[in-house]
Amino acid sequence: MKILLTGSNGQVGWELRRTLACLGEVVAVDSSVMDLSDTAAIRRVVREVAPRIIVNPAAHTAVDKAESETDLAYAINAGAPGILAEEAEKLGALLLHYSTDYVFDGSGNTPWREDDSKGPLNVYGASKLAGEQAIQAACRRHLIFRTSWVYGARGANFLLSMRRLMRERPELKIVADQVGAPTWSRMLAEATALILSQQLSPARGADRPEPWGVYHMTNAGETSWHGFAEAIQTLDGEESQARLLPIPSSDYPTPAKRPLNSRLNNDKLARVFGVRLPDWQQALSLCMQS
Repeated sequence: MKILLTGSNGQVGWELRRTLACLGEVVAVDSSVMDLSDTAAIRRVVREVAPRIIVNPAAHTAVDKAESETDLAYAINAGAPGILAEEAEKLGALLLHYSTDYVFDGSGNTPWREDDSKGPLNVYGASKLAGEQAIQAACRRHLIFRTSWVYGARGANFLLSMRRLMRERPELKIVADQVGAPTWSRMLAEATALILSQQLSPARGADRPEPWGVYHMTNAGETSWHGFAEAIQTLDGEESQARLLPIPSSDYPTPAKRPLNSRLNNDKLARVFGVRLPDWQQALSLCMQS
């Protein structure tokens, strides 16, 4: 069995290369092999590989840059998933795709459920929502995992930026009114492999309802960016002595507006697949130990 994995050098893709290896032959490609802004390249690679499963963690994730690169963001985040979905449908393959809490408007303080009203505040969120819709329209056998605040031991992310800045600066101002769940890329990859193994298992009864659709997948619990930074500093020990000052979002203007409420309700994931990721603080501790 072949599994086509996009974005193989990204935070989630790098972890998926390892966790998916036990399920089949992983054909891992990056932008040098399959440019997600190039429709012809996407179709060519999918048809050459002829996978049974397509896993797509690749995305245009530069949230602020997307405001000035609208066409590119939509090509990668909306157009490419739609093409992958069309090709998956022709092959009878399963398409697994990752989306974001940014499809919501961030109002209230209740964790968002999968079918709550959408209202993205920025180009990134709008393009990711368009990608979800394109998949749903073109491919019956799809799984879309929405996640939030992804970090890991490689790439560009909040964890690595904070560890560096805490060593370089005596004081850091960190936004404290945006709330969500920091989610370790490795745990996303491990949960993904577990769920795919369930779908491939001969023990899975034919009479069980099909699980296709959208699910939320984050580490449990919640915190602010300031709280996340404090936890990083505590685990980092004496090497990180910067003073961390909480500030409102209004004091840190960015080209793209961020949602204040990024909480996601993971009950559907637990109910359908029996999978629930551990608390974000436990995950962070394990990540930093590794």
